[in-house]
Formats: sequence, C-alpha cells, structure tokens
Amino acid sequence: MSLCYVFTLYLLSDYSFYINLIITAMEQKANVWKANLTNGLILGLIGIVYTLVIYFLDLTINKVQGYVFLLILIVTLYFLMKSYRDNYLHGYMTYGQAVGAGVVIFLYYSIITAIFTYILFALIDPGLIDKQLAAAEELMAKRGIPQEAMDAGLNIQKKMMKPEIMAPVSIFGNMLYGVIMSLIVAIFVKKEGNPLIDSPEVK
Repeated sequence: MSLCYVFTLYLLSDYSFYINLIITAMEQKANVWKANLTNGLILGLIGIVYTLVIYFLDLTINKVQGYVFLLILIVTLYFLMKSYRDNYLHGYMTYGQAVGAGVVIFLYYSIITAIFTYILFALIDPGLIDKQLAAAEELMAKRGIPQEAMDAGLNIQKKMMKPEIMAPVSIFGNMLYGVIMSLIVAIFVKKEGNPLIDSPEVK
C-alpha cells in the first residue's frame, strides 16, 4: 500500500468526521418557534400569576407594581433566552439570534396574556374597568386638568377600555416592550463562537 494512498485515506477519514459533525448539527438545528414555545408559556404563566396576585391584593392601579413586574420580565427573559442558547444552540448564539428568540418568546407571552386580559375584564371582574376609569379621573383632577378636557379624555378611554378591544391592543403594546427588552437582554445573552470548533465534543 503506497504512502500516498494511506495519506489519502487519512484525509478522507478526517474530513468525514467533520462532515458528519456538520450534518448532525444541521439535523439538530433548533426551530426557534418550537424551541421557545415552552419559554413563552412560562413567561405567560408568570404574567398571569403576577396579575392575579396584584388583583387580589387590590394593587391593580398601583404604579409601583408595574415597575416591579417590568424587572421580573427582564430577569425572566434573560434566563429563558440563556436556556434556549445552552440547550438548543450548543451554548452559542449571535446577537441577532438572541433578539429573535426574545421576540418569539414575547409573542407567545403577548397572546397568552391577551386571552387572560379578556377573561379578567369580561368574566372575572367586569367592574374593574370602571375602577380604572375612576382612578384615571381622580389623577387628572389632581393634576388640575380642566373638566372639559377630562370629560373628553374619559370618553375616549371608555370607548377603548372594552375587553374585546383591550385584548388585541395589549398584544401590540406587549410586543413593543418585548422588542425593546430583547434588544437589551440580547447584549448579555449572546455568545459568539463556532460550536464545531469550540465544542468540547470536537476537542
């Protein structure tokens, strides 16, 4: 057997290893929608539980709880995106992939919470809308807004604050927050690298 022939077999066997590795990686490539479905459900469940807690504590109109919930969303989103990176992308994720994953997670979250919003305001407590309108009127009065302006503002809010309108509108509002959060959190979750080279399985 010639030296050239042996060398050729060596090269082929070496390259076949990397080819098989690439094929395996492609087969295991995560579908971002399917992979983050559970993450979206988790975030949605957290949103529902938090809303119910605030509701039963009668803190729905409290502004501070809104900031607390915002912080909870950001921290939770970080760990969910990190979980997607480590479990589906071999520990590596570009900034674009991170942003995309965050947006997908928030889309699931937005749909789930929109459904809950409708249930809350239409079935659980239809009078909650009147409470929020009363709180808005009280706030405008404290700010010294003229009565005519108050009436005009409240009339607009009454038209908009209906469960069948609030639910779909909340999707767009939550997605706006979701995109902004994803852009920020992605900075800390991204991890550049080549999993085919840096993966411990290859070394």
